[in-house]
This record gives sequence, C-alpha cells and structure tokens, in this order.
Amino acid sequence: MLNRRQTLALLGTAAVTALVPLTARATADPLKTLRIGWQKGGVLALAKGTGALEKRFEARGVGVSWAEFSSGPPLLEALGAGAVDFGPTGDVPPLFAQAAGGNLVYAGTYKGSPDGSAILVRKDSPVRTLADLRGKRVAFKRGSSAHNFTVKALRTAGLTVNDIKASDLSPPDAAAAFASGQIDAWSIWDPYLAIAEKRPETRVLATGRGIVDSWSYFLSNGDFTAAHGDILSEVLDELAKVGRAAQDNLDETVVALSKITGVPEDIQRITLTRKGVRLGDVAAITPEAIAYQQALADEFYDLKIIPKKLVISDIVWKGQPS
Repeated sequence: MLNRRQTLALLGTAAVTALVPLTARATADPLKTLRIGWQKGGVLALAKGTGALEKRFEARGVGVSWAEFSSGPPLLEALGAGAVDFGPTGDVPPLFAQAAGGNLVYAGTYKGSPDGSAILVRKDSPVRTLADLRGKRVAFKRGSSAHNFTVKALRTAGLTVNDIKASDLSPPDAAAAFASGQIDAWSIWDPYLAIAEKRPETRVLATGRGIVDSWSYFLSNGDFTAAHGDILSEVLDELAKVGRAAQDNLDETVVALSKITGVPEDIQRITLTRKGVRLGDVAAITPEAIAYQQALADEFYDLKIIPKKLVISDIVWKGQPS
C-alpha cells in the first residue's frame, strides 16, 4: 500500500497559491501566456511533456505556463478565481464550483474507464460486499468524482452516505489511513487506484463498471473564454491530436507519461489499457454530457450535498460564433 511519502511524491505540488498569483486576467489585454492547470495523467500531461501547445502557439507569441494540482476541487477554485485559464476535472468538482459562483464554463469533455474508480478494502477485511459497508469508516475526497461513485455504489446496496462513517480525506491522507487500518474502505481513482491495487494486502470491493459513467471535463475561466475563444478552440483541437497519436503508440505513451508524472511505467500501462480509455476522444460538450451533469447536479441537490439547484447549460461554452 502507498505510504504517505510515496503518495505525496505522486501528488506533486498541490497548493495553487505557491504556483500562480490569484489575480484575474484583464480580458481586453492581448493574450501573452496561456495558463493551464493539470493533474498527473491524461492527455494534458502528454501535451505538457511534448510541448505540443507551446509549439502550436509559438508563432503567435503566446507562451504556456503550467500549474500542477492534486485533484479537481482546488484546480477549479483557481480557475474560477482567474488564476489559471484552462484545466481538466472529473464530474463532481464543477458542481461545487458552479454552486460557489465560480467564473468558469464547460469547454470540452472526454470519457475514461469506469474501471479506473474503485472502492478498496484490505485483503483480510470482513467486508465482502457493498452492503457490508454499513457503519464502516469509508474515505473519499468530498467534492471529487470519488464522492459521486461512493454515493452510487452505496445505493446499489440500499445504503446512503448516512449509513457509513464518511471521512473526507485527500489521497495522501487516505492512503496513510488505509495502510494503518484507521479506515475500513477507500474510494479512489487512477493512478492512485492502480498503484494501490497492485499491493498484495489490497482487495477491490467494487469498481465503477455498471455503477457510474466516467465523464470528465475540460473547463475554462469565463473571462478567458469570452476574450480568447479562438485560443480555446485550438487548445481542444491540439489535445485531440495529441490524444490520437498517443493512443496509436501506447508503448511510447507509457514511457512518456511515466517520465512526465513520475508514475511507474507498469502503473501507467494499467491505467492506459483499462477498457474504455480513449485518449483522443476530446470533444465539445454534447447534449449527452450536459444531461449527465444535470442529473448529477439534481441528485446532489436532493441529497443536500450542494446548496442550490444548478442549471448546467448556463455555463456551457457554445463555441466560437460562426
């Protein structure tokens, strides 16, 4: 099992305030630097490693800066405040960001594998089914995609989060608590999942397959989008190209991602070869994606997880005017 030091090393720098100033960009100014928030993995990490976006915008005099985040919630907080312009996240963080009035829009979408999320228990745990989680200590990061998966996984067993002892823990804290037996189960995503499930003392209780869809999103700052929609369109186009090339050369991609993120090659291969992973499937926001997010927003409001009703279409980028 990951110890705290290993997980912190995997996370890298998480504090946005140490990376970028919390000041909004004046929309009237010509764009000089595209500020991207990224996490360890995925097509954005590959683009960072290859310098694809830097090359695309070099002739236009636009530089690219990168700020690393451990999860979606702090990334979207920075994005909504104008500290970064663009970044990726799972399905739940945008709900909290929109409810908090963050200045951001859905810009694009991609889907991963439902097998990339799971609830883990120790191999010798008496917990054999999801129903056995009643009264148990279950860790997940509140406001993350693991929050959604936990809610839906418990529902399949007739349980709610009120039937467990929920612990709001970040991946490094949860890894340490899981290894020491302070929690009974851990709901987590790749690549942390792929690392943990290779440990002989870990058992997968349930994955997301058949329980939750694996929607993820690219979001951008609202002011940036209004002022530089042409740049945003090109970013999405370039990421799709990077993703398609990576998918066609998985052996090289495994090596490249390992070098970029510090995640071992065997772990990268697991995450990239899970059923349903398509790195090149970067697309505009579709009606299906909007409907999924709206249903999730309604569910989380009904469960009193978010404080108000949301209309997802209110913050969906419609693309460049024709």
